[in-house]
Amino acid sequence: MAEFEAPPRPEYNARVEKLLEGSVDLHCHSGPAAMPRILDHHEQLMEAGEAKFKAVVTKDHYYLGTSHAIILEKLFPETGVRFFSGIALNNASGGINPHAVDHAVRLGGKIVWMPTLSAANHINKVSTEAKGFPKVAGAPDPIPLTVLDAHGKLTDETKHVLDIIAAGDIILAGGHLGVDEQFIMFEEAKTRGVRKMLVNHPTYLIGCNETHIRQLAGMGVMMEHSITQFIPGRGQKSPPQAVIPLIEAAGVGNTVFGSDLGLKGAARPVDGFRIMIAELLDAGYSEADIRRMFGSNAAGMLNLD
Repeated sequence: MAEFEAPPRPEYNARVEKLLEGSVDLHCHSGPAAMPRILDHHEQLMEAGEAKFKAVVTKDHYYLGTSHAIILEKLFPETGVRFFSGIALNNASGGINPHAVDHAVRLGGKIVWMPTLSAANHINKVSTEAKGFPKVAGAPDPIPLTVLDAHGKLTDETKHVLDIIAAGDIILAGGHLGVDEQFIMFEEAKTRGVRKMLVNHPTYLIGCNETHIRQLAGMGVMMEHSITQFIPGRGQKSPPQAVIPLIEAAGVGNTVFGSDLGLKGAARPVDGFRIMIAELLDAGYSEADIRRMFGSNAAGMLNLD
């Protein structure tokens, strides 16, 4: 497959189309963005509306997209889709910055992602696991970020961020922090009143195995599997069947699927949902379980249930 050649659109499947209704995508990379995208926020909203999604959360590694989301939802109410965004605490946002998080919560942001491409864990893997991760040509070298101090304890800034997230009752996502950092962070987050916690693509960059997934799920942390990892396209890391033991490790009630799509050379986000739902139907998952993993679990995290 050429670098930017998208996979073919999935064939129409009436059963899949019905299961798409009420879906929630917590991890959509629509544009505008510094990285090349195959669709913008407006196009994503329209496509989600056509498929009767309940909600979409757009994610950019560089900016808070909540203002775009608010305006688009207001302009196109006929879609019936709740449209949200959040903030990733990378260098462009000032790192692990309580001021940026406070603003994001006040504006209506729904997710705070801990550092992604600025995470020390990500930077340490740029020549290995993160080698294929999209880059912005000519961008300044990232300053490595971690939630831990030199003694392996959470930094004061991180604790302040956790308190703001707890007060706003929004989602704390682990971003690209390593699994050891995430355990420490989520344990502290629980004591500070954070109720909604999420591990992004646990088996890509993060370092989670099935034991970690079981332990984190036992702490009340939701596992978000990136559809792009498991379907044909530029982001694929594993065959679709590889996600099954990961679902079983956490349980259906602690699993959500986010598209993590929008990058050129991969499926469109809504099509990613179509493909993954079809794969899990073929694997024997019930319609009720699919609705939970693709819709109601995430809806609950957004207070939409």
